[in-house]
Amino acid sequence: MVNVISHMGVGLLIALALGLKGNKFKVVVLLSVLPDLDFILYSAYVFTNINLSPEDRNQLFYLIGHREFMHSILFILLVTALIWLKTKDRLFTVGGFQSLFFHSYLDYVTSWKMRPLYPFSTDASIMGAVYFFDPLLNLLPLLPPFIVIIGNLSHRRRIKGKVKGFCTFISNIDDKLYASLILLLLVWLTLMPISKALLISNISLSEETEISYQSTYPESMNTFLTAYSYNSTHYKVLKISYLSGIEKSSYVEKVSVEGNVPDSAAYIKRAENLYRAGVSQEIDYPAYSVSESNGTVTVVLSDARSPHLNELAYFKSFYRFVFDRKNEEKYEVYAGMHGGQEEKLGRNWFG
Repeated sequence: MVNVISHMGVGLLIALALGLKGNKFKVVVLLSVLPDLDFILYSAYVFTNINLSPEDRNQLFYLIGHREFMHSILFILLVTALIWLKTKDRLFTVGGFQSLFFHSYLDYVTSWKMRPLYPFSTDASIMGAVYFFDPLLNLLPLLPPFIVIIGNLSHRRRIKGKVKGFCTFISNIDDKLYASLILLLLVWLTLMPISKALLISNISLSEETEISYQSTYPESMNTFLTAYSYNSTHYKVLKISYLSGIEKSSYVEKVSVEGNVPDSAAYIKRAENLYRAGVSQEIDYPAYSVSESNGTVTVVLSDARSPHLNELAYFKSFYRFVFDRKNEEKYEVYAGMHGGQEEKLGRNWFG
C-alpha cells in the first residue's frame, strides 16, 4: 500500500528517465495515480447508497472497487493501447505502460488482495512481500520531485553557493541518476519476494507442513505473520522473521461455542455460505464464535490471526451474523472492516 505521493514520485522518475517533455511528461506522471481513482468512484457509490441486487453489486465492486479492475492487467493494457492509438509515440506509450504497471505492482507487492486477472478470473491474490512502510519504497520515489524542485529554484537563481553546485552536479548526471534509481527499485522489488519465498520454505520445513505464501503478511521490514491448519480443531499462528525464524507461536480454536447450541454446526455453515457469496474474501483462516440469546443465534467470523496483530492489516475484519431461530429467512449481518467500526450490511452484500 504505497502512498499517493510515492506513486506519483515513481511516475515522475519514469518520465524523467525517458526524457519526456511537456504534456507527455505530465500525462505519464498523472497515469501513476490514475488507478486510485477507483477509490473515489466506489466511495461515491457507497455514499449514494444505490440499492442493487447481490449479483449487480458484486459486479460493480469488481469494476470500481478499490484495487479491483483499475489495478488489473487488462486495464493497464487498455489504457496503454489507447495511448498508442492516439499518439503513435513509442516512447510515450512505454512510459504510460510503465507508470500504470508500477502502480499496480507496488500495491500487489505491499498491499492487500487484488484481482489482477479480472475479468478472466475473480480469484483474489497477493504477493505481500514488502512491508507497507518500507523506507525504500516510500522514500526513494520522493527523490525525483525533490531534485526537480531544487533544480527549478536553482534555475530561478533562488539558490546559491554549495547547493547550487550540487544542483549543477545533479543536472550533469540526471539521466544516469534516474536510470540508477529505477534499477535499484527493480532489484529491491525482485529481491524481497524471493527472500520471502526462501523464508517460508525454511519455516515449512521446520514445521513439517506447507505454509501459504499468499497468506503470509509482513508486520515489519523483518517479520511476517502467518498461520496454518494444525489439526481439525486448531490453527497454529506464527510470527516469523528473517533473523530468527519462528519468533512466537500460538494456537487458535477454529470453532468456539458459548453455552449449549446443539445445532451450531448448521449455523456456522449458513454463515460460511453467506460470506463466500460476498466479494471481499479477506479472511484466510476462518475462526467462528457461536452464541445464543433471546431466540437468535449469533455467529462471529474473523481471521485466526486478528488477535495477534500489532498494527492494522487487511484481514483484521470480522462479520457478525445474527440468525432468527423461528424464521430461517430472517437474518442480519454486521461487519467491522479492516479494523473499522462495526456497521450493518445490506442484503445485497451476498449473492
